[in-house]
Parts: sequence; structure tokens; C-alpha cells
Amino acid sequence: MISPERCGCIVSASSQNGSGGGAGDRSREEPQPGIPALPDGQAPVPPRDAAWSCSGLLLDRGRGLVLCHGHIFFPFLQQREQNPSHKPFLPSGAFHHDLQIHVQLPGAKPNAPLTLAPKHAAAALEPESDPSNSDFTPSLSSVAPDLDELQSCSQAEMLMVFPCPEFQDIFQTLFNKSDKWHFYSEDKEPELQPELDLTWFGLLHCPGWGDDALGGEHLQYVGSECLRKGQPLFSCASPFASFCPEIFMNAFSKGIVSNLAGERNAMILTDARCLPGTEGGGVYIKSQDLYYLAGLIVAPLCWKANEWVGLTLVCSVTCIFDTVRRILNGFDQSGKKMSFSLVSGHLPLTIPERHGLTRLLGAVALLECGRVWGSGVIVSPRLILTCRHVLDRASAIRVKIQSDSNSCLVIRGRVLFATKEDSAYDVAVVELDEDLSSVVTPAVASGFSTGEDVCVVGYGVFGRACGPSVTAGILSAVITADNQPVMLQTTCAVHAGASGGPVFRTSSGELLGIVSSNARNNSAGATYPHLNFSLPITILQPLLSAYSRVRDAAVFERLNEASDRLRALWRLQGSFSASQKSKL
Repeated sequence: MISPERCGCIVSASSQNGSGGGAGDRSREEPQPGIPALPDGQAPVPPRDAAWSCSGLLLDRGRGLVLCHGHIFFPFLQQREQNPSHKPFLPSGAFHHDLQIHVQLPGAKPNAPLTLAPKHAAAALEPESDPSNSDFTPSLSSVAPDLDELQSCSQAEMLMVFPCPEFQDIFQTLFNKSDKWHFYSEDKEPELQPELDLTWFGLLHCPGWGDDALGGEHLQYVGSECLRKGQPLFSCASPFASFCPEIFMNAFSKGIVSNLAGERNAMILTDARCLPGTEGGGVYIKSQDLYYLAGLIVAPLCWKANEWVGLTLVCSVTCIFDTVRRILNGFDQSGKKMSFSLVSGHLPLTIPERHGLTRLLGAVALLECGRVWGSGVIVSPRLILTCRHVLDRASAIRVKIQSDSNSCLVIRGRVLFATKEDSAYDVAVVELDEDLSSVVTPAVASGFSTGEDVCVVGYGVFGRACGPSVTAGILSAVITADNQPVMLQTTCAVHAGASGGPVFRTSSGELLGIVSSNARNNSAGATYPHLNFSLPITILQPLLSAYSRVRDAAVFERLNEASDRLRALWRLQGSFSASQKSKL
């Protein structure tokens, strides 16, 4: 089985006379380190003599089959004014004849452009005239040219650029224009709709990378139906693509499956940190020291209503492969001879759940108060902890709880207690109209260890549409006052809608606290999803125990008696002098 770093590659597209090897239009300013700048969408349409690049995957080294993201080819469409969304794929004839594609693998040495005629390629998807004409004969089992010649070859031929319908469907459902979504690659192509730019992929043939030294090594993949929230994921891709591949090529990043959506989990969200240029790179599940391909990176950076979302958008490789098969089967049914195999088969991989995380997801609730919504954690059969600001001064709450089978339970609740607006703590307690006897409530932690692994579960980003998301990180700080922990900081990505959601200890599933907010720099207008603040459960647990004994909500009034020092901490002010003002 081939390792991710050996099958990862870089794909570059340019015109015959254009510049090569650049990571996009070099006239554009490169993003600065730290939080990426929000794309303004006002960039001019790039000229065809610019060079574009992304990450890619070598599916079959012997036959030179390469899969990559499709957005780098759209600047080279012959008829840019036409909307290709209704077409099942775009053959090479739909693009300018001077388009040149290069594929670079680790240790490979580029050489002169390929001189083989298209009819000798492993697949030549060339129409006779009209780019939309599907009357052509693909042949994906041709005899490979001489190995020594191919090892020094770097030019590739386009087989087709195609959309993934299952991914398109869920993309259009979740990414509403009213939410003001922006994507990193969108500023390259302002004329294209995101669903056109982001949901298309490229299948290439590069006969120059045969390597008999690999012997029987091959890429294997896992069906997206096998994935579960909270499972560890690894990405292997090339940040900044063709820019300085000696440094950035096939870099690893680690995260977890944050959420899954669409038919057969066509859309995968992960909190693995990925950068521009990693589009088209692979995302893998690791099992018994082996990596199994699970998806392709679609968008490493995105913004929702000017808020940076620290999640990476991934398309299921199962759906991508099935799309290719459907396209080719269409030719087979019309009498065309077909011979095609992408990678070695779909593996029914069974991976143990992460310390019962799936079970804990059932203890996280979606709270709806009219148009306002947020998260909460069930701490007893009839009590839910959340944040005061989630309830928006409402008295009646609509509560939704998603079970393991994805069925949704809807129940009513009322606000039992909410802290005052000038209180240091942003907390509320909701009492349900009926018991939730089937929900397993989490065990409560009695202490905290800085640096330990934690995860946050909440209905942020797409929560209302596809259930709670999970993000992983560490407990980065425990702030104390009056000789007790009063604030927790984590590096988990937290977004709007996750307020009130639980922070769990990864190793045991114990409840550490509830999420209150993340940080925002008011001067720069930047939100930091990976710096967030939670209320320790050790503050709340004694009050919950007291309420269970006396059934009097007045026991929670102690939360309104915080000191001025504590109020300053939760306002992120600290011990400032009169001349200083917090930026957060």
C-alpha cells in the first residue's frame, strides 16, 4: 500500500506562453502570516497567461492517473461566459488548446514537454468538435510507453473536469448566500459561482511517472459511510502548491472528523489545519499504521459573514470515484469499449469510536428561541446548561436532540434561571417539560490539567442542518481567581452557534465546562475561532447538586455575586491602567 507522501503531487496549469510554477496570479499580494485576510471579491478576472496550481493525488503510478481539484482549469475555458453546471463533465476540448498541465511528484525531475500523440495516452477524452459533444472513445488500458522515458516526463494530459453531484447538492443546501460565505479560491474567480468553482475535480493522465520500484504498492480508500464524528484524520497536501515545493510538498496535518453531511457523507468537515494550495490534496483515516484515503480537500479556508471558520471542507472520495464510473459507464452503454479502475477497492473499514464520543453527542442539545439559536449540554434528565445570550431573553425554549440514529427529538423547555447581564458569568439553566431518561449524561470533571486533549461539541456553522460539530484541541490555559478555576481556554475551533456547548476531556469523556465565547479583535475586526473561553463545570456543579436537593432556583443566584476582578477577567480586560483599553 502506497503511503500518502508518495502519492501526493502538485498540479500546475498555464498557457503555452504563460508563466509556470506559480501558486496563482503572482501579481496578487500573498496572504500575511496569522489570520488570513478576508477576500474582498473584487479581484479582476485573471489573465490566461497566469499560472495556477493545487495539490493532487496519484491514483495509479503505473498508468499515470492523477486526481486533483478542478478550479485551476476554469481560467482556461474556451467559452467562459457559458455556465457549465448542466454538463456532466468537461472534456479537454472545452479548454484552450494552449493549456499546459504539469504534474510534480516527490523526487521527480521535470523534463521537456511530452511529445506523445493523444491516441497513445492512457485516456484521451477529446471531442470531435463541440466541447459538449460526448461522442468520443476513451481507452484507459493502453500499453504504457518506455519506462525510462516516462520517469523524466512532467507534462500531463487532461481526461476530464467533472462535478460531484452529491457534493454539489449538499453544498447548495448548506452554503446559503444570505450567510455571506467566502472561500479562498473564490477571489481568484469572481465571475464563477462557488458551487462551480469548488465542486469540480480534474482527472488527468500523466504517463511520465511510472516506477517499477514501487512493485505492488497501490492506493486504497475507505468509504465515507464508515466515517464517524470525532475520528482522527490526517491530511497530506502541499501548502501554497507549486510555490517552493522543496519545503512545502506533501506536508501532514492532523485533525478529526468535525461533521458529515449529504448523501453517503458526501461532505466532510475537519478541523485539520490546511492552507491555500492544499485543494485537491488527500485526507486519510489511519488504521493499524496504514493510511486509507477518505476524501479530497475542497476549501482550506472559508469565512461566514466575515467570521473566519477554522474548518476545512472535504469531498468524499467515494462519491468522486462513483461519479467517474457513472460518466464512463454512460459510454459503455452506448457501445464504447471501456476499461477503467481507479484504486484498489472500497474497504469496509471499522474504526473504534473515540472514547464513546458518539454516545456523548446525544447529550448536546440545540436550543431555539425564535430566530436565535445556540447549544446546550444535558446535565440531568430535565436540566440543560447553556449561555444566557443564547436564550435572547426568551422564557420558552424549543429543544432539539439528535440521537445516534440521526433521528431528532423535539421537546419544550422553560428558562429556570439566567444570570444578570452585568454578571461575570454568561450562564442559563433550562428545565425541560419532560424527562430525557434515554439520554446518557456525561460524568463531571473535578479538576483540570493544562495541555490535556479536549474537544468541543456544538451546533456551530452547519449545526441546524446536520447536527452538532466536533472540534479537537487542548486545554491551553486555566485562569484562577479567589483560589478556584474561573475560566478555561482551549484551542478547539469554536463558531457562532456553539455557545453553551460542552467541553469534554478526550481521554474520559468527562464534562469540563460550557463554551461561552471566542475572541475577537475589535480593532482589526478579526475573530479567532481557535481561542475561546469556557466556564468551568466546577463552578456550576455544586449549584446543580444544591438545586437537586432543594428544588429552588435561588441557589443559582450566587453566580450574580462575582467580584469586580472576576467581571474584568470575563470582559477580557485584565488589570489595565486607566489609559489602556482592551482590544478584545
